[in-house]
Amino acid sequence: MADPQIPQYGYTPPHPGQAPPPPGRTNPLALAAFILALTSLSCGITAPVGAILGHVARKQIRERGESGDGMARAAIIIGWIGTALIVLFIALGLAGVFDTTS
Repeated sequence: MADPQIPQYGYTPPHPGQAPPPPGRTNPLALAAFILALTSLSCGITAPVGAILGHVARKQIRERGESGDGMARAAIIIGWIGTALIVLFIALGLAGVFDTTS
């Protein structure tokens, strides 16, 4: 176990009365990805774009130390679920169009 009086690597103990550092800037690509993923709930076409932008935003967030990882992760989840639903609806529609049994 580490000695509590020796600061750990990368950790700066706060001074009494010192405010915590402000959170990092929110990644604008994460916000755009989240908006596109939510928009896909009504029109569907923006779902894959939101998911891909979410992946790019998460990479930028890791590299730059920005905030917005939760938004980017939500965009990825909503975007890929929306994309799967679009593919399912297209497959079902094509199956109904080319169904010759009825």
